[in-house]
Amino acid sequence: MARGAGALTARITAAALAFVTLGPLAVVMAQAGSGGIGAADWAALRFTLWQAAWSAVASVVCAVPLARALARRRFAGRSLLISALGAPFLLPVIVAVLGLLAVFGRAGVVNVGLRALGLPEVSIFGLGGVVLAHVFLNMPLATRMILQGWQAVPGERLRLAESLGFGPREIWRHIEVPMLRDVLPGALLAVFAICLTSFAVVLVLGGGPGATTVELAIYQAVRFEFDLGKAALLAVLQVLACGVAVGLAGLFTVPGGFGAGLDRAVGLPQPGGWRRVCDAVVIALAAGFIAGPLLAVVWRGAPGLLALPGSVWPALAASVLIAVLAAPLAVGGALALALGRAQGLRLVEPVAMLPMAGSSLVLGTGLFLLVFPWVSPATVALPVTVLVTAVMALPFAYRILLPEARALVADYGRLAASLGLQGWPALRLLVVPRLRRALGFALGLVAALAVGDLGVIALFAAERGATLPLVIQRLMGAYRMEAAAGAALLLVAAAFAVFWICDRWGRGHADA
Repeated sequence: MARGAGALTARITAAALAFVTLGPLAVVMAQAGSGGIGAADWAALRFTLWQAAWSAVASVVCAVPLARALARRRFAGRSLLISALGAPFLLPVIVAVLGLLAVFGRAGVVNVGLRALGLPEVSIFGLGGVVLAHVFLNMPLATRMILQGWQAVPGERLRLAESLGFGPREIWRHIEVPMLRDVLPGALLAVFAICLTSFAVVLVLGGGPGATTVELAIYQAVRFEFDLGKAALLAVLQVLACGVAVGLAGLFTVPGGFGAGLDRAVGLPQPGGWRRVCDAVVIALAAGFIAGPLLAVVWRGAPGLLALPGSVWPALAASVLIAVLAAPLAVGGALALALGRAQGLRLVEPVAMLPMAGSSLVLGTGLFLLVFPWVSPATVALPVTVLVTAVMALPFAYRILLPEARALVADYGRLAASLGLQGWPALRLLVVPRLRRALGFALGLVAALAVGDLGVIALFAAERGATLPLVIQRLMGAYRMEAAAGAALLLVAAAFAVFWICDRWGRGHADA
């Protein structure tokens, strides 16, 4: 693997990514002077920050006891439950919202039970509903991040605590609290950054002008008011807010730890009594909270499969096509950047994370401004959606591939260079076989996210060029809930199918 060739490919990829990301942002900023921001827009910014802060705090507060219970309990199905924590991340957001409506909506299971008991109903719309949806989507992610912190505690520290006679209270004070002090800021800021760019959740559950985010205000300014200057100014605010959040998250995502250990797996003590009961209750509640909306989607979606409108099938084909095109584009770019970083190119690191400072609607707004004077935005909806989806998913794929790329370069870099192995032969004979597992997982993740994305397509698509998530949103807006549930079940099947196919490819002969 020639260092020069790999570095050149990484530089070209980084330059292209920077151009695609910063170009639309530059257009947005150039257009920003022609509009004005009113009180409603500042209110949208305040609500964006407020709901993101509440969502982050609620997600982490719920994740801490769950992660602790999983860290110190061993039971049948534990590995399956930990794996299932990744399901909400793969689940299309519009489907998650539909599942939550089936459980907490006016006709949902919770309100039906409350009415039967003569108790006041709860409303899922507004700030409470937005936070609830974000907790459902992000609490599992926060749990996995915090659980890694518990698993990173060296076994020697736990054995020392045991030899000193530490009980659960002393272990919490001297071992667990210092670990949480390192891990929690990164988890909070990561969830906060994700919730800043929430679109589909607020579009459905916002509940009116008082619960509008900047992302939704951009969509309204472009689609309904056609005030491009205002949309540009809002996009600048969005970029600044996301940039600050991502920058802060980057400072806190690496835990300080307790020093090196000998990699001996020593689990936390498993106290009995009321602590065992509390852990069991926490795990049961979390499992029910995650499984409830998923089961509701299946339960209500199965009859709806018979009531699907004809617009669902071309929309499904469009969603799958976007995934098929966007996944290789994102993973290919991420692979080039990861290999370049593994070979010592430090510049690719901030460039690979650059899309996280924006959002799909911000990039879409810039591209809308670019193409509008020349062609109808609806005619370029598919390529623009593929491009933006690939760009926004690239940081996730990069983070998945980077550790494997570093190990590959460290183990085989010199041997490949001595053999003159570079270009296509190096990719075919060395890179793909050694990174196949990570490549398959990254391809599956990006493809699943692309199938369920409801972002830039909402700006560009005409009535006949919609993807399946957009069709579901339109069906919900028309109160055709049975058809929406059936389409949602179809979307879930498509998202998990593309993930399974790609991940199965990665796991097959991964060590060849």
